Formats: sequence, structure tokens, C-alpha cells
Amino acid sequence: MTSTSSVSHRKVPTAAPVGGADGNERLTAITGALLLVLFAAEGVTILSVRGLLYWHYFIGLLLVGPVCLKIGSTGYRFASYYAGRRDYVRKGPPTPLLRLLGPFVVLTTVGVLGTGIALGVAKSSTYHGIPLLFLHKASFVLWGGVMTIHVLAYILRLPGLVHADLRSTRAYGAARAVGGRNLRWSIAAVALGGGVAAAMLGAHLASAWQR
Repeated sequence: MTSTSSVSHRKVPTAAPVGGADGNERLTAITGALLLVLFAAEGVTILSVRGLLYWHYFIGLLLVGPVCLKIGSTGYRFASYYAGRRDYVRKGPPTPLLRLLGPFVVLTTVGVLGTGIALGVAKSSTYHGIPLLFLHKASFVLWGGVMTIHVLAYILRLPGLVHADLRSTRAYGAARAVGGRNLRWSIAAVALGGGVAAAMLGAHLASAWQR
């Protein structure tokens, strides 16, 4: 009787309110999945960039929000690990190759988006002697190389992390749940909404190149 009562009153493990390192990993995965779709759509516009220039700019500007979120979530993990936060230290860092590659992924992504926006603002392939169009193309080539390695390293884990977060806590089991699910999806939605706002405000920059 006593043993039955103790089992029935045993506390079920609950998830941390904001998810900790596991929550950060899932937020990064959600953002990564979103970026895969958007970058694929941007790649389609490159196949006929003259005819799809407006959409090339629109999607490029839309990417800004999710890209900032991805940089923020990975940067937070980096800072938390080296600050000695217990759950991040326990989870461990990425492999040495991916840690080495990380800054190049960030720099080339910012380079591609930044030079693309600069081309629209300047309405010229050069600005005060700076070869913007060349830099845009060069950063895209470099980005393609480092991003290929980055995607291949994480692509197999991505569906499982996103799918796990889509399932309800009750269906998934409290012992395996990760807190902060609603917060994660809200943050991702806000980042996407910010990108949509930037795209709607700035996609007209393509008109100078269409002429």
C-alpha cells in the first residue's frame, strides 16, 4: 500500500520554463528549417534573375529577420557555453570543424545580404569605388561553399528537432518535453514578420535595376 501510494504521488519530471540549452537547440532548428525554405526560394529566382528580380529582392529582404534570429540563437549558445552555464556545458560545443566554420557562415551570409541591399540603395554596381556587384557575387560563391558543409552537418537532425517541438507536450511525454515551446514559435513568427515588413518596405529597390 505504501509503495503504491509513493509511486502514484511521485513527481513527473517537468520541463524547464524556457527550455535552456535544449530549447535553444530547438529554436535554432526551427529557424534553420525556415531559412532552408527561404534560401531555396531565393535560389529559384537566381535561375531567371532578370525576370524575377523583384522577388529576388523581396525574398532577400525577407531573409533578414530569420537570419538575425539564427545568428542570435547560435551566438547565445556560444556565449552561454563559454560563460560556463551548466546545461550548455553539459550539452557541449559543436565539433571543431563546425566551430571553425561558424564565423565564415555568419560573415558570408551577412556579406551576401548586405551587398544585395547596398546594390538596391546605391542603384549602381559600384559605390564610391566599392565594387558592390563583384562583392555580392564573390560573397555568394563563398557562402555557397561554407553553407553546403553547414547544411550537410545538420540536415539529418533538423526534421526530428522541429517535429518534436510541433508535437504537444502531453503527446510527447512530460519527461522529454522542453519548456518554452510557445515562446520559441512566437520568436520565430516575430522574426519572420520582421522580414516580411522589411521586404514590403524595400522590395521596390529592384525597380532601379529593372530599368
